Amino acid sequence: MTYLSATNSAKIELHLHLEGGAPPAFIRGLAQEKQVDIGGIFDTHGNYKYTDFWDFLRVYEAATQVLQTPQDFHRLTLAVLEESAKSGVIYTEAFLSPDFCGGRDVGAWREYLHAIREAADIAEKIMGITLRGIVTPIRHFGPDKARETAICAAETAGDWIVGLGIGGDEKSGHLSDFAWSFDCAREAGLRLTAHAGEWGGPDSVRSAIQDLKVERIGHGVRAIEDLALVDEIAEKGVVLEVCPGSNVALGLYPSIRKHPINELYKRGVRITVSTDDPPFFHTTMQKEYAALHDAFDWDEAFFDQLAKASLDAAFCDADTKARLHKTLEQAHA
Repeated sequence: MTYLSATNSAKIELHLHLEGGAPPAFIRGLAQEKQVDIGGIFDTHGNYKYTDFWDFLRVYEAATQVLQTPQDFHRLTLAVLEESAKSGVIYTEAFLSPDFCGGRDVGAWREYLHAIREAADIAEKIMGITLRGIVTPIRHFGPDKARETAICAAETAGDWIVGLGIGGDEKSGHLSDFAWSFDCAREAGLRLTAHAGEWGGPDSVRSAIQDLKVERIGHGVRAIEDLALVDEIAEKGVVLEVCPGSNVALGLYPSIRKHPINELYKRGVRITVSTDDPPFFHTTMQKEYAALHDAFDWDEAFFDQLAKASLDAAFCDADTKARLHKTLEQAHA
């Protein structure tokens, strides 16, 4: 059984934060079970409540306080993947933070990772969605903690943990401060991405490419403010993990029509589409596709090619890609 019947096309998502995908009802329920006071992070309708990006980070971290055990993350993984599968997602790469999974202790991290993988296996069998993990230091926690996170990533690198990224406050420190962590991950065979070009501007994108030597950029949309950089990204084949709904919800752009994703694509940049932290931004992959269709007249054929290109940019192994390409062909036929 799959959830493909819920949408017109099969989708590939490369930029999803696991904790950020937690439905508000899931977090509220877990807080009640554990009798944890997570403060006033919900509005009167029960949705997450924040004022700007930095307040969003505060609310995000408050919500993670109820995720205290491997079993909590097992339940979280099932809840998040169920929502993704309903939008026709057949493959997703989720950012996982050892900061929230055992405090960056490698032994504890392995226990959390085992629970997440168990849930992912269940979801794949029941919902037809495949999950892979990208370990993600939190930038505003600092370079020293990022090193510990990178060691967790290196110790569990393989066919399931496929990459290293970095998230958090783009205005905290410099990406070059995290070069050791990315070198460590690269030596362990992990692929590399980094959040940049959202709040840090074009220079942060250039730094991610030059200082961390990443092949993908999370967001990266403000590269459009420097057309020479856009040309460089296109020439090097750097992939942008674009999250239009997230950018609009956080006030980076006033609407999808004003979002630069279409212009970036027309200038030869390899783009993908993702939801980032979907319940926080009242979005799904289905809604992202619908909004992009309305804004730019992207049609079914375009979205079919987008899914294939996104899968080509995924960090999973060749056998997994081959299997998923067959699924895309069948779904889009």
